[in-house]
Amino acid sequence: MRKFYSICLLILPLLFSCVNAKKAVYFNGLTDADLMEQEANLDPVISKNDILSISVSSLNPEASIIFNLPNMPGAITTGTSNMLGQAAGYLVDQDGYIQFPVLGQIKAAGITKKEFTRQLVQQLTDRKLLSDPVITVRQLNFHVTVLGEVGRPASITVPNEKINIMEALGLAGDLTIYAKRDNILLIREEAGKKIIRRINLNKSDVLTAPYYQLKSNDIIYAEPNNAKVSSTSQGRQILPLILSGLSVAVIVLDRLIN
Repeated sequence: MRKFYSICLLILPLLFSCVNAKKAVYFNGLTDADLMEQEANLDPVISKNDILSISVSSLNPEASIIFNLPNMPGAITTGTSNMLGQAAGYLVDQDGYIQFPVLGQIKAAGITKKEFTRQLVQQLTDRKLLSDPVITVRQLNFHVTVLGEVGRPASITVPNEKINIMEALGLAGDLTIYAKRDNILLIREEAGKKIIRRINLNKSDVLTAPYYQLKSNDIIYAEPNNAKVSSTSQGRQILPLILSGLSVAVIVLDRLIN
């Protein structure tokens, strides 16, 4: 009788695990094709609280050393002082500035890395601090967050500053069978406002959609589908009743046998 009761407990969860797989496929209707990638706005715009690595080189290596000191491991340069941190670099303060050696405060937030690099080169050249400087700017804290019906919800650091939604979902363990692939939520902050978009991964044109490529601080949320919500709700309501009924049945059968 105990074996019968145990088997019932093992079988019951299976009754609520049925999922409609009709919309579980990515890129429906996709055939062999050459797709043009969206190139607009791929150059990241620097924002407040970004941590920038600024590498400076020139024909005079000794003169360039001072500009590379904040890139030493453990030092983050703010508008007022150096402090230990998890990443080296220049922290863009709440006013949008960084404190650059010799040049002092420089506006960084609100412009692209390309424009910011051009301004640095121009200032170092105009003030005759370096001859023909070569500057490389990277964002050290570029990351996206993936939540909801995925294998491993996580905040993902992106060293190369480029990631698309499929790569982010893959790093988060992919969508579960219960995720709404036709209604993925993207939350993005730009120019002080929140941008919310819905992305349909069932359609093949998602590969050329403007929000296919992600930006730093983007949040991806995969909602549960109706099967997950329904099974969870029904299971919570019906399962206790079934377990109670089985318990009574086991007790009655046990007394009849004994």
